[in-house]
Amino acid sequence: MSSRRSSRGNISEDEINELISKLQALLPSSRRRGSGQASTTKLLKETCSYIKSLHREVDDLSDRLSDLMATMDSNSPGAEIIRSILRS
Repeated sequence: MSSRRSSRGNISEDEINELISKLQALLPSSRRRGSGQASTTKLLKETCSYIKSLHREVDDLSDRLSDLMATMDSNSPGAEIIRSILRS
């Protein structure tokens, strides 16, 4: 049945397993545990949690950068460096 599903443009079971393995390799918590196969449900929950933590980190860094920029002279070399980093 999976070959029939694959021929209609859906993802085969083998492709799903490969994607799950790749996803597991990207998660820091999965790398620490080793290469043992985690349940798909647990892996997806960990992925969601990790993405949420990355969003919080980005928000925190953005706030810190805004605070830093607010205290700097806009013509200072440091402000120019930050602007050039943000442009790249």
